[in-house]
Amino acid sequence: MEKSLSIKAIATALGLFHMKVSKVKKDATNPFFKSKYASLSNILEAIDVPLEESGLTFSQFPTGEHGLVTILMHGESGEYLQDTYTMRPVKDDPQGIGSCITYQKRYALAAVLGLNIDEDDDGNAASTQPKKATEKTVTGTVEEIKWINPGTDSWKKAVQFLIDGGDIKKIAARLSKENKARLENEVVEFINNQK
Repeated sequence: MEKSLSIKAIATALGLFHMKVSKVKKDATNPFFKSKYASLSNILEAIDVPLEESGLTFSQFPTGEHGLVTILMHGESGEYLQDTYTMRPVKDDPQGIGSCITYQKRYALAAVLGLNIDEDDDGNAASTQPKKATEKTVTGTVEEIKWINPGTDSWKKAVQFLIDGGDIKKIAARLSKENKARLENEVVEFINNQK
């Protein structure tokens, strides 16, 4: 992460922003996974006035190979926070890249602004140990659960498993919340690009 030398004013402005912004509603449905998510347009609508009233603004732009820069700025002081989020689209064509950029924008904004979008499980998912698999898993064997992470063979197998009609509930215990959302997005992108 890059930041200005001082972040005192932007930190104060972010505190004010948090007092003004409300929970962002999940207004869109992922038909493949039957789950709800907050669309980019809904996020932008929810943060517009609180950002303005707090003296904050942001900019996002693609950079390099599959990167998205998000910069949060405090207008009066010129202080800023900036980072790049890189994510490879499932299909490297204009539609796949566009879908990937929209996904990156949603998650980068939610992260930099600390938006309340996801359901709060009071840390239960993070504090429980994974259980042993009791049925056929993505790898096809009953084994100790290993985490499914992007860029691994198990990730590719999970994508194919879901594309072939597999139920995400069967592998959900092997995915972090972030990776579950990312996996769902990759599969939906793949399916949309096949149409």
